[in-house]
Amino acid sequence: MDIRNVAIIAHVDHGKTTLVDKLLRSSHTFRDNQVIEERVMDSNALERERGITILAKNTAITYKDTKINILDTPGHADFSGEVERIMKMVDGVVLVVDAYEGTMPQTRFVLKKAFEAHLKPIVVINKVDKPSARPLEVIDEVLELFIDLGCDEDELDFPICYASAVNNTCSLDIDPSTQKEGMEPLLDMIIKYIPAPEMDREAPLQLQPALLDYTDFVGRIGIGRIKRGTIKSGDVVSCIRLDNSIKQFRVQKLYGFLGLDRIEIKEGYAGDIVAVSGLGDISVGETICNVGQEEALEKIHISEPTVQMTFGTNTSPFCGRDGKLVTASKIEERLFREVQKDVSLKVSRIQGQEEWIVSGRGELHLGILIENMRRENYEFQVSRPRVIMKEIDGVMCEPYEYCVIDTPNESAGSVIEMMGNRHGIMETMSNTETQTRIIYYIPSRGLIGFNTDFMTVTKGYGIINHSFSDYRPVDTVNVGERTTGVLVSMAEGQSTAYSIGALEDRGSMFIAPGEDIYEGMIVGEANKDLDLAVNVVKAKQQTNTRSSNKDTTVVLKKPRILSLEACLEFINEDELVEITPKHIRLRKKILDTVERKKYDAKMRAEKDN
Repeated sequence: MDIRNVAIIAHVDHGKTTLVDKLLRSSHTFRDNQVIEERVMDSNALERERGITILAKNTAITYKDTKINILDTPGHADFSGEVERIMKMVDGVVLVVDAYEGTMPQTRFVLKKAFEAHLKPIVVINKVDKPSARPLEVIDEVLELFIDLGCDEDELDFPICYASAVNNTCSLDIDPSTQKEGMEPLLDMIIKYIPAPEMDREAPLQLQPALLDYTDFVGRIGIGRIKRGTIKSGDVVSCIRLDNSIKQFRVQKLYGFLGLDRIEIKEGYAGDIVAVSGLGDISVGETICNVGQEEALEKIHISEPTVQMTFGTNTSPFCGRDGKLVTASKIEERLFREVQKDVSLKVSRIQGQEEWIVSGRGELHLGILIENMRRENYEFQVSRPRVIMKEIDGVMCEPYEYCVIDTPNESAGSVIEMMGNRHGIMETMSNTETQTRIIYYIPSRGLIGFNTDFMTVTKGYGIINHSFSDYRPVDTVNVGERTTGVLVSMAEGQSTAYSIGALEDRGSMFIAPGEDIYEGMIVGEANKDLDLAVNVVKAKQQTNTRSSNKDTTVVLKKPRILSLEACLEFINEDELVEITPKHIRLRKKILDTVERKKYDAKMRAEKDN
């Protein structure tokens, strides 16, 4: 049987996962009576809730006697490590571009990676059914991007398919009226234009894992393409490790893919994508070979993390109220288990403390890990995200982001001012009747805490997309820190409407009456730039002239509810986010009010000197 290995790549929300859905349906992989959810490849609960792909996943379909292995990749910049690795597993890519938004930062990133791996591209202009679609201009943008990225001349003549994945229609004609149900034209295009892999079954085995899975029973499972040769379940094979040492192991189980299922197989051949278990600590980029015929493939480059946070055991007075998994050993075990399947993540324990430095590709990357742990009944605390500096040729450098902002025209001035305050460097600006597009290069730390303010000034209509650009010398000025102070509780107890009502003119509150509060917990944002210790548990004194239910007549403003990402963006260096299965609380690192004031006075004195 012929084989094609292809990856679906695109910017976030341009329709990759929906397109894979329709390819599965058009190939009749599912039974006619089988009930299938939308975006079936987004199997993780968080992926379905947020409408994003977090992990690259592979599926396989059979169409016209050809097996097509399809890899669905994440579009968000924070998960770009997944995209980099799968380029080694495929011979071509389907580049999906939104017919209105056109080429975006992540479109540039994923296409650049495809060209570096010398992969054949097919372009799908998706969402052509939108009234605002502008396919002709978008094709010009794609062509400019190809030229910009220095592609070969023959690659400029790329095949194009026009589709509406959500409606399950496509056509080879730009006219929307020619759209017909089914993705057969695109499937035919994949068979015609994507080259078949080399399939030398008689040569010595070479298999390189590019993705990892993990189970408690067998440890890591390596997923990769068989470059050449044959592998069988039960074989004893050699693994050339990343340090060039060689370790032999027995292939316990071998899996192939069909539709959504990972199926156990006896044998895998050159050109196909398989999953191998048997070596519990196998890593991405290692090479599996026949014993005595060891020949390593080129190692897979994995980009370094750019953002890190400190994770620690929960030290608040409410520790253990919600979560079952609160000890250092349980948290450490969970963090290192995550490293087993996510090679973009790095974890190291701080000597002599119940704290770990966790490094990833961005705020969202680490935020997803935090949310997953929270749902698994873990309880812990985390610090503000901070960028990872790097010394290059004796100069301290920091990561910069390539950033594209789309905003309503009336908000453009405010956005430009905000980006200027965060040391953004404007590259270009263009506008239509209603929208302005501004392209910036900005320090990564300038984007920490930016999203909430950005959404406020654009009234929710702004769109910001960014991807890692390069390292540049550090700008010594503080960038992106919150300029306002916070309201910090000076007592423990239950918050009351009486005390909250009396404090409303001091700032905006994060809590409602009747919530459990502890000393050092952040209960609101102050109007001024200094922190303010407040008493939110104080009750009104009862006298013979006031009834006991008088308190209930106080009318309060609705508290500001912060999401996990908003909390991570909000805190400063001397603050933490307490994470439990039921609550997300903001707190000061030093809870005791007197001790904290002494520490703050000392820090201010040092700063003045």
